[in-house]
Amino acid sequence: MKKRRWMALALACTMIFTAGCQKGGKETAEVPGSQETKVSETEMAKAEDSKAENSVSQEEPVTIKFANYAVLEEGNSAFWEKIKTDFETENPNIKIEWITAPFGEMVQQVINMAGGGEYVDLIFGELDWTPTLADSGIACPVSDIMSQEYLEDFYPNVLEAHSIDHVLYSLPLYVGPYILYINKDLFEQAGLDASNPPTTYEEMLECAEKLSQLKDADGNQVYAFGQTTASVPVSGASLTSMVFNFGGQVLDENGKLSCDNEGFKQAFEMLKLLDEKGYNPQNAKLKDLRNLFALGRLAMYYDQSWGFAGIKPINPEAEAFTVTAKPLKGGSGTGQSILQSHCLMMVDNGEARKKAVEKLVEYIITNDNLSYRMSNETLAYPAKKSMEHAVDDSLILKGAAGSEANTKTQVFIPQNSDLNLELCALAQAVTVGKTDVDKAIADFKKAAEMILD
Repeated sequence: MKKRRWMALALACTMIFTAGCQKGGKETAEVPGSQETKVSETEMAKAEDSKAENSVSQEEPVTIKFANYAVLEEGNSAFWEKIKTDFETENPNIKIEWITAPFGEMVQQVINMAGGGEYVDLIFGELDWTPTLADSGIACPVSDIMSQEYLEDFYPNVLEAHSIDHVLYSLPLYVGPYILYINKDLFEQAGLDASNPPTTYEEMLECAEKLSQLKDADGNQVYAFGQTTASVPVSGASLTSMVFNFGGQVLDENGKLSCDNEGFKQAFEMLKLLDEKGYNPQNAKLKDLRNLFALGRLAMYYDQSWGFAGIKPINPEAEAFTVTAKPLKGGSGTGQSILQSHCLMMVDNGEARKKAVEKLVEYIITNDNLSYRMSNETLAYPAKKSMEHAVDDSLILKGAAGSEANTKTQVFIPQNSDLNLELCALAQAVTVGKTDVDKAIADFKKAAEMILD
């Protein structure tokens, strides 16, 4: 996540972070180098007060203001309330105060509070929030609070994905890479072994040839492979992940268009081939692929690790035939996929509250607290090396284990959603429109350059 500077949420940030509204209301006076600095008695008193505040013993009561949208959600509230209760029991001098808002309003809530001089200490949110909260001056570098020794236990590529200009600004609880979902019953019907899944796109095509001959119980076509191409931003993210599979990129580290690479072209050539052979349902949204998979009409498809939560309500018996595998390798690529995560962002509110936050973060991101949740609720992979076996009991996740260590994140830009939609238009052109791949890519470049200009 290099040079991710979101100006989009400079919306209210501009008004909030004006002169004199810096954190704590402190202003820095410019002092000429040749002039002796005089400090007023008032300033000295303030400095002493600040020093005293920051030297407060951790034995004294501390309240952590924890911004967490998930406390309001039925499927998540119980987990977080247990975290609060158990942590406060173990640390009677530290209290947690929830700062809540609906998911879509949480970032603005934190920003608005900061504008009024009230700073939260910890924020639970999405990876995508990191640039906004870092650029606004709210989120501080993680290393200001967490020790280097502690951070060394996290997968390096995962930490880099949570960094801006190589400075870490958020810490993941767990990660959700795109993985390959496989219907083992359909594999068996086609004479294939789901316990030995394809590892490359070439191997996938060999499997797909046999799978495409199948019909469901009602005589409906069974699709061999699913890749979402519908014109919605999430499809663009999934297509970017496919480009990563082939070792390609869409943007360079500076957020500039960079699609003149073989991996980018190969990904869309493969998409065109899948369409020509009738393996991939046209114009499908991710929810359409989940529906087809749940009903036994899709043999393989790409989804985030927590995508199974959208399959099970459709077919409660789906767990019996669902297995997963790592993303496929294409061309000279390693099968990298795009990374998403739930993460924690921290705020520097003085030494006492920083130490309390450090304790809480270390408490949350552990096997004891996250293994069941990752295996049974969120269906996600550990971000820490020492937790690599935390999801071994999950039949859904086990087959794709290791995917979390082979991920990268698309560089964030203000026009990210618009660019994702143009990637969808490119996918539509080579599938529904039957356009030549080179021509479709040329059209994409023109449209993308206008967006990025």
